[in-house]
Amino acid sequence: MANALPNSKRLIKRPEVREKTALSDSELYRQIAAGTFPRPRRLTPNGRAVAWLESEVDAWIESTPAENGGAA
Repeated sequence: MANALPNSKRLIKRPEVREKTALSDSELYRQIAAGTFPRPRRLTPNGRAVAWLESEVDAWIESTPAENGGAA
């Protein structure tokens, strides 16, 4: 069961982050710069390949108020 990682340790790439959050790339990186969205983890020494911990993205989704047009 190599793909059966607990949600807290699963790394997800930007397309899945966009799908889960409905944020555009520019808004995603704007929120990262503002410190309101989790920073990605570097997967390579030069930092070009990055991924997010799924548990951190899920926690951000849970903490985001639905009153701004988000899903309830």
